[in-house]
Amino acid sequence: MKEKTMVSDTLAGINGELVRFGEMIPQTEDPTLKQTLKQMRNKCETSQEQIYKMAREKQYYTPAAKATEEEIQHVKSLFTQSMS
Repeated sequence: MKEKTMVSDTLAGINGELVRFGEMIPQTEDPTLKQTLKQMRNKCETSQEQIYKMAREKQYYTPAAKATEEEIQHVKSLFTQSMS
């Protein structure tokens, strides 16, 4: 298996774990468990950032183009409207 594929698969797996932590944490009533899940999520995020950085350095991953100011304002307006 090629390194690029392994890095991509690892990032996909970690991103999936982060989604699951995001689902579990708000549904957990036990404060100790909630704190433990948050700590696990933070470690997972750190791993994701390190692997993402490596992927960028090796040019295995190219991020999407940066959003324009107009696009940013449009998204902000959508959230503002939904909060009203």
